[in-house]
Amino acid sequence: MAIEPPERLVKALDEERRDEGEPVGSGTGAAWLTMLPELLRQAVDRRGLTVERVHAPGGRSSLVVLVRRADGGPAVLKLAPPQARPADERAALAHWNARGAVRLLDDPDGTGTGAGAGAGAGAGAGEDGALLLERLRPDVSVRSLPEAKSMLEAADTLHRLWNEPPAGHAFETVAERTGRQAEAMRRTADTSADTEVAALVDAALDARGALVAEPPGALLLHGAFRQSKVLGAERMPWLAVGPEPLVGERAFDLARLVRDRVEDLIAAPSGPAITRRRVKRLAESLEVDRERLTGWTLFRAVESGVRARRVGREPDAEMLLEFATWL
Repeated sequence: MAIEPPERLVKALDEERRDEGEPVGSGTGAAWLTMLPELLRQAVDRRGLTVERVHAPGGRSSLVVLVRRADGGPAVLKLAPPQARPADERAALAHWNARGAVRLLDDPDGTGTGAGAGAGAGAGAGEDGALLLERLRPDVSVRSLPEAKSMLEAADTLHRLWNEPPAGHAFETVAERTGRQAEAMRRTADTSADTEVAALVDAALDARGALVAEPPGALLLHGAFRQSKVLGAERMPWLAVGPEPLVGERAFDLARLVRDRVEDLIAAPSGPAITRRRVKRLAESLEVDRERLTGWTLFRAVESGVRARRVGREPDAEMLLEFATWL
């Protein structure tokens, strides 16, 4: 099946390759892109779908295809490489069962078109790497709203996702994910001649150390939440998409939302003050400890900034690291 992967996806996979230090044209991302046309054909045939078009710009870690089911109903087929852990996304969506999140249409084995699946779903996704999802409004995210309203709606959507993880789950924890990130940050700081960046990394690592030492109750988190992950829908005004689920404290999940529209914050003379107000309002509205939210916001901003610098996205790195100095 002839397809043209969106430039955003190709670029993101190439950045992943560079971050891992792999040669050009190598790595799991490159191999997956080579196999993608056949993977799409198999996923479409297995589910009896008709392809309308590839959605662009789409995601940074998956191919999003607008399709029609056998009964003519609209849906979305999402294909992701193994490193994106599509089985985890399937299990999280099945557990949420369309409460606050996009509805999973596949059966537990990853090949049907049922209305949902049990909390242990995902065996098929590990091989297939595809998810059949309800069709939302892919071009309308909560970012289209005025800033104050978008924050309110995004926070409300995120709050609906926080619940107890399924028994016997295999999701990674906040401590595990951030532990890997911390190691990469240390390596970058050790080889950096920029003392300001090294100091920020030290502060972020210190904050993480204190946060994981005494974690509050663990819930199932979205893991990659931001305004662009909240799309318009028919059955509810807004629904979350694209989780990278993990288990941990709410402050970690909320931290990425604090820096949403960071380019606007950096351009505003009152950016630091706006950021502090965001932290206060989000913490109070969702009953999250303010200091823990500040700590995770610092860690996640520095981690993203350092990673952006490693892969050559210097403008993004400068914005994120400047934002981190405000916390």
